[in-house]
Amino acid sequence: MSNIAVKVEHLSKMYRLGVINNGTLFRDIQTWIALKRGKEDPHSKIDSNRYNGDKDHFWALKDISFDVKQGDRLGIIGKNGAGKSTLLKILSRITTPTEGSIKIKGKVASLLEVGTGFHGELTGRENIFLNGAILGMKKRRIAQKLDSIIDFSGIEHHIDTPVKRYSNGMYVRLAFAVAAHLDSDILIADEVLAVGDAEFQDKALGKMQDLSTGEGRTVFFVSHNMLSVRKLCNIGLLFDKGSITYNGNLNDCINKYIGKAEVKINDVPVKIFNIDCSKPFQVEKIEILNKAKEQTIVFERTEEIIILLYCTSYAPIPNMYGYFCLKNNNGLPIIICDSREDGNDIFNSMSNKNYLISLTIPSCILASGTYTIDVVFGSGNYKDFYIDNHEACMKINIFDSISIRSNERNALTSVILNWEIN
Repeated sequence: MSNIAVKVEHLSKMYRLGVINNGTLFRDIQTWIALKRGKEDPHSKIDSNRYNGDKDHFWALKDISFDVKQGDRLGIIGKNGAGKSTLLKILSRITTPTEGSIKIKGKVASLLEVGTGFHGELTGRENIFLNGAILGMKKRRIAQKLDSIIDFSGIEHHIDTPVKRYSNGMYVRLAFAVAAHLDSDILIADEVLAVGDAEFQDKALGKMQDLSTGEGRTVFFVSHNMLSVRKLCNIGLLFDKGSITYNGNLNDCINKYIGKAEVKINDVPVKIFNIDCSKPFQVEKIEILNKAKEQTIVFERTEEIIILLYCTSYAPIPNMYGYFCLKNNNGLPIIICDSREDGNDIFNSMSNKNYLISLTIPSCILASGTYTIDVVFGSGNYKDFYIDNHEACMKINIFDSISIRSNERNALTSVILNWEIN
């Protein structure tokens, strides 16, 4: 497998709806042995196919294949019921596949749901040793890491209290601290981190990134929070109805998931315009970035949007100013900005040189949806006013995976107000 940490080949998982067993233990064992040997279930109906996909069968996963290299941070995204959690349960050996195979290189630590692997009657300290033993670690090795685990969890005052008295957030803090610090080669985390507070989520994401880049661990991360996925992961896997619809570049994966109905394949975060020397001033390139300076046209509602205009001035133009307009999908202006309004009229009589103009749209303003950008430069002293005009030149897509109403907000803006009782 060389540097391949996980290799999945033609993996499928089928569930029989409404059926738990055959009625007796002996018949269940017969069915299990037959399926293990690749033979037909002796208790299935005559002339029936156990993989026929009828109303009694449900394919949670269907013929998926992919490789993950050691040290990669894989973001697994998709709608509820797409098969993400089923994959993680198979990787964690909680359930077995119906077809296909998985080859794993190294130990696996899983964090799939709150309290997984904890015994409610044991204290937090005792559960750390229990989890370590399950992962095959010796008591001495666990004791060496005990202090750092407790410190990272932030619940040192409750570490000797039975975990049955812990809140969900305390469960997550301790469970993640254990999974992140023990000797595992692959860390699997489901949406469970969403239970924790924002401070701990950032701390956990940073820890997983350090484990991957610093210690070479492989991370599987499932979340509906695209901002968290983008912060942590370097590759993406998109699931839909039990199948993989995209495997590769993370930004492209998120674009396909969030904006597949809105963002077309030819909508890009960089646009270069043909040079027209007849214009005294020209925008030669527009670039759209997030706060991390990554090129993208898909943004979480809580992210800033940075728009860079690469311009060249060929001759001074008196009274020139810039105009920016952001319109929603219905063509209604949501943001209108004139360069003269901030009191810093920087475009009046520009000299002959290259300029980089930066515009920043603050976070937590735009509602989810698709927006088009207009960039215009003009002057009342110039014939027909327009010097350089680029209407509907680029698109951005805003989504909301964090707030309560999420993408269901049917509003022109999406500002969160403080509710105060006096």
